[in-house]
Amino acid sequence: MPKGSFYHYFKSKNDFGLAVIETYAEDYEARMDETLANETLEPVDRLRSYLRRSVEDLKSCDFSKGCLIGNLGQEMASQSDLFRERLDDIFSDWEQRIARCLKAAQDAQQIQQCIDTEQMGAFILSGWQGALLRAKVQRSMLPLLRFEEMILKQLGAVD
Repeated sequence: MPKGSFYHYFKSKNDFGLAVIETYAEDYEARMDETLANETLEPVDRLRSYLRRSVEDLKSCDFSKGCLIGNLGQEMASQSDLFRERLDDIFSDWEQRIARCLKAAQDAQQIQQCIDTEQMGAFILSGWQGALLRAKVQRSMLPLLRFEEMILKQLGAVD
């Protein structure tokens, strides 16, 4: 793309970067809602579906892509407050989506009642991002499957 064309659509490289982030986040949030907010499934099955779909997504690209928001967070957080703050807002939104699913699971008596769903939502997202990184490095589903198994055990939601 010629430089003039680029600046016709975006005021700066930062604007372009933010547009990429927004597009990815909107698409990913829609995919999250297809699983975590799918009321045709029991809440614990929604969480399982979300995790398993993510495993299949990573497997389908031969463990090469992972999560754009996580990847950018690792690379850009120390470079730009603008990017760091937006990425943190996106992660916070994703934590809330997971927490809502966990609250529904609690209300349905599917997970332990003593769990703080807000904290667990944050923990699951952070742990999942780490498991994604390990899966990419190992080129294996094992870190993701291990994470899923351990989280479900901690929630008291094992089959």
